[in-house]
Amino acid sequence: MDTMRWVPDILAGYEAADLGAPSAAPAGKPDGALTRTLVRRIGVPESPRAVALIVHGYNDYFFATHLADALVESGCVAYAVDMRRAGRSLRRGNQPHHIAHIDELADDIADAATAACDDAAARSLGALPLVVHAHSTGGLAATVWASDHPHPALAALILDGPFYGLVLSASQRALLACMPAVARVLPRMVVDPARSPYTAGLLARGWTFDTAWKDPEGVGATAGWLAATHTAQRRAARGLPIGVPVLVASSDSSGPDRLDNPRHGSQDTVVEVKAIGPVAAGLGMRARRLVIAGAVHDVALSAAVPRARYLAAVGSFVDSALRPDRSEAPVV
Repeated sequence: MDTMRWVPDILAGYEAADLGAPSAAPAGKPDGALTRTLVRRIGVPESPRAVALIVHGYNDYFFATHLADALVESGCVAYAVDMRRAGRSLRRGNQPHHIAHIDELADDIADAATAACDDAAARSLGALPLVVHAHSTGGLAATVWASDHPHPALAALILDGPFYGLVLSASQRALLACMPAVARVLPRMVVDPARSPYTAGLLARGWTFDTAWKDPEGVGATAGWLAATHTAQRRAARGLPIGVPVLVASSDSSGPDRLDNPRHGSQDTVVEVKAIGPVAAGLGMRARRLVIAGAVHDVALSAAVPRARYLAAVGSFVDSALRPDRSEAPVV
């Protein structure tokens, strides 16, 4: 990461740089080379106030340029990270999105945050505060990172549909409880085929993305990933106070992830939103809850009206967090 080589990205108006392999090798048998990719928007605001880092979720990568544009409108220099085994960072032999511990993703966020802040300084933009926008599993990992090892410049954290819990039957809860034992023996065994009508629905509603990196057929969840995320969810549920303002956003309801669900395009069909509020309340006195009626799992990819409401709220939150005289609302 000492000298990043920027090349044109697959997205017009963006560049990408390889962050290289993580400093600590993950546990278990290697599944190909590991790397992480930092993406930056070439254009910057006239008077930059912060660096913004966008973090994706599971079966996902950075493609939401409208979100980056909104952050730029708030005065941020926009960056994004494709974490290990995901999107631009997927390499031959990698098992997509597999992890053995949430710290693997937290480390990717940490390295990307450092690289983004250093790059902004190298672009003569100065030492700027850091805003992180993280979605779903990325939001869960960012919660752990912001509690355990936040970047010194971290000024605000935005969590979009964070992966704090699922709607589970009694048998599914029992199966999940067994995952740590299974993961110790067969960490890469696919336990849940994880078909994704949610992703298919995004395509049907007009979003454009690379289906090799965000697959409508889903990405099979491994025992290691299930154990790692469940352990992180339990940690978050016990409380992980974070010392900066936190915005925890989600839809107002959850429903079945089936294309015949009449509200498939207007509710969260991946995460149980009822699990988000209690966790948000344990993220510290500077956290606040944002519920967007009619939003989908990735609130930033909702229909026009809820999406506009969300991006406006993100802008107001960033403005409040970056003002020296800010007043912060409690979690509601």
